[in-house]
Amino acid sequence: MYDVVLLTLGSERDAPGGCGSGGACCGGATGADTGQPNTDQAGSGETDTGQCATERPRVPVLACADTLNARGARVETVTARSDAEIDAVLARFDGPARPDGLTWPDPDSKTRLVIATASDGQLRAVLRRLVKRYAPAPSKRPADLPGNRTLPDLPPVAVLPLDPARGGTHRDLAAQLGLPRDPAAVAAAVLDGTPRRLDLLRNDGGSVTLDGALLGAADDTGRPLHWRARVEVDDTILTDGTEPLLACAVGNAGGYATLNDVTLLTAPDPADGQVEVAVAVPVVVRSAWGRKRVRLEVRRARGRAVSVLPREGRVPYLDDGVESELTRKRSWWVEPGAWAVWSI
Repeated sequence: MYDVVLLTLGSERDAPGGCGSGGACCGGATGADTGQPNTDQAGSGETDTGQCATERPRVPVLACADTLNARGARVETVTARSDAEIDAVLARFDGPARPDGLTWPDPDSKTRLVIATASDGQLRAVLRRLVKRYAPAPSKRPADLPGNRTLPDLPPVAVLPLDPARGGTHRDLAAQLGLPRDPAAVAAAVLDGTPRRLDLLRNDGGSVTLDGALLGAADDTGRPLHWRARVEVDDTILTDGTEPLLACAVGNAGGYATLNDVTLLTAPDPADGQVEVAVAVPVVVRSAWGRKRVRLEVRRARGRAVSVLPREGRVPYLDDGVESELTRKRSWWVEPGAWAVWSI
C-alpha cells in the first residue's frame, strides 16, 4: 500500500499569493529564487500578506485522509509555511543516486502526494519547487533527457480543491481538467488512478505557469488601458510594439480564453505540446460614409515559445491567478508532458 502525504500550504484561504512565494507562506522575505523584487517575478516574488492558517487541517483534507486510511494507506498531513518546508516534502520523491550526481525523481516511488489548494497559485507554488529541485543546469544536461525538455518527468500529484465555488462559473484548473473535487473521489484517484501527463510552461523569471497568463489592465471604471509590447510566438510577430494593445493572453489551458465577451484563445490544450497566444488590438476603421469606428482585432498564434517585451512602463498581469507586473522582457516555453495529475 502507498504512503500518502496530504500537503496544505500555510496561508489564509483567500490570500492572493499563497505559499511558495519567495520563501515564506505568511509574508516574509521575497525574491528568494531570483534575487529580484516582487515586480516582474510572477510566482517567485509575490508576497502573501494574509495571516497564517490554523494548525488544524481543513475539513476536505480530513475527509480525504479518512478515506485513504479506510483503504489501508499510510497518511500524513503536512502544513508547509515556507519553500523549505515544501522542499522537505518533495525530497521524499528523490530517486536513487545517479552517476552524474543529479537529483532525479524516483519513477517507482510508493509515496503519493495530494496538494490541497485554495487557488491555482498554490498548486503552482508546489510545481515551481518541483521544477527547482529536479531541473538540471544547462551545463549538466544529461543524455537521457528528451530533446524537447529541460527537466525530467515530475512526480504525479493529486489535487484536492478547497474552494467548491471555483468549480462553477469561475473555473479553476482542476475544473478545467475535469479532476474530482469530492475528497473521497480524490482519494480514489490517488489509489486507483493513473497519471495524466500535462504540459508545463517555464519562464525566464524562474517560475512556471500551469493554466496561463493575462497581461493588461483597466481603470477604475473598468475601461481597458492601452499599452504597447512586442509579442512573438516562435517566428511569428503578433505585434511589433508600435500599436496599442488591450490584452495579451498566454494560454496553456483555458482559464484566460475569454475577456468579458471577447474570445482570445480558441483551443488551448494543456497536453498538445504548444502554447496558444492572442493579442487584442483596437483598430480604427472608416465606414463607406467616412465615419470612424473602433473594432477589436484578435491575432492568434501557436508555438513552442512566446516572448513579451514591454515598450513603456509597467504592464500588470495575472499568472495562474497571481498578480504581478512586467517591466522587462519575459519568455515562456513549453515543457511537453512535464507534470502529471492522478485521475481516473
